[in-house]
Amino acid sequence: MQLRQYDPADQERCLAIFDSNVPLFFGSAERPQFESFLVRLPGRYFVVEEAPGGEVLACGGYVEDEPGEIVLTWGMVDRAHHRQGIGRFLLVERLAELAAVPDWHTVRIDTSQHTSRFFERFSFSLTEVEPDRFGPGLDAYTMILPLDEFARMRIREWQAALPR
Repeated sequence: MQLRQYDPADQERCLAIFDSNVPLFFGSAERPQFESFLVRLPGRYFVVEEAPGGEVLACGGYVEDEPGEIVLTWGMVDRAHHRQGIGRFLLVERLAELAAVPDWHTVRIDTSQHTSRFFERFSFSLTEVEPDRFGPGLDAYTMILPLDEFARMRIREWQAALPR
């Protein structure tokens, strides 16, 4: 697997990845918001390729919301490739980049009840639940990861253990 910077030529593939995750992980009404996000890119955004120049299997990024607070944005893996370690790779690579910036102290994600346990495995803590925010039956789970020295050490360990 390889992480690389998103290119506008990746837009259609990223939209297809989004569509593969509707309705369980994203509401169909969120698609225009995601498409607009890809056009304006308010932060860093990446894709995961199975090999350099290969098929794009996942995408995700981050943006600084407030000074020192980073929000993970639109992370997703093509549904046909779930449970293969790609989501872990995408998350850990983004966290490693974030952990390298000493001024950043908190990582936040707004996810759903269907993926919150995945983030709990990486030490994210639930701070708020907003029922039906992403659509009927699709609740918003706000989770945070404080980037203290212990978290930075764990992130380095997770990154070292990733398959290359």
